[in-house]
Amino acid sequence: MIAYLKGKLLYSTADTAVIEVGGVGYEVYCSASAFSKMTVGGVCEVYTYLQVSEQNGVTLYGFSSVEEKNMFLKLISVSGVGPKMGIAVLSSMDSSSLAAAIATRDLKRLTAVKGLGKKTAERIILELREKVGALPQATQEEGVAPAVLPGEGDEDAIVALQTLGFSRAESAKAVAAAKAKGASGIEEIIMQALKGM
Repeated sequence: MIAYLKGKLLYSTADTAVIEVGGVGYEVYCSASAFSKMTVGGVCEVYTYLQVSEQNGVTLYGFSSVEEKNMFLKLISVSGVGPKMGIAVLSSMDSSSLAAAIATRDLKRLTAVKGLGKKTAERIILELREKVGALPQATQEEGVAPAVLPGEGDEDAIVALQTLGFSRAESAKAVAAAKAKGASGIEEIIMQALKGM
């Protein structure tokens, strides 16, 4: 299994990057985030997923971080979402934005992805809502008091607030305050937290 590549970017197309590692050129289908960190002739690194199928043979997919790769793996676990659709979704929004869209059941945001229909978007929300909170998120900011650290089920709400531009510390504090006032369920927690921001 090829899980990671670091080498020189020889050239790229609209969808793929050819990365030379040890004299071998690997063609990798990359997310927009991975592409944004590459320059032709420069050293680049990608976390990869190797797909082997009868139709397409062997295909490598590349991501800018372990977190993005983990989100991709969760996406392709959903029936009807293949690797190319997974890449398309992650090229339309970053992992945190996707987690927030799933957590808040934002069908409009998901169906804005080219080729992603309403039924598949609904399936993504249904199957991944409980899983996205378990993804590693941005590292906790320094100076956050233990009292405002999130509970296990609060991560989705915090990610959604971070997507709206608030820092992790602000989001965690607002979620804790919302829960203290009796808010329950992600939508209610987010709405209450926004009122307190």
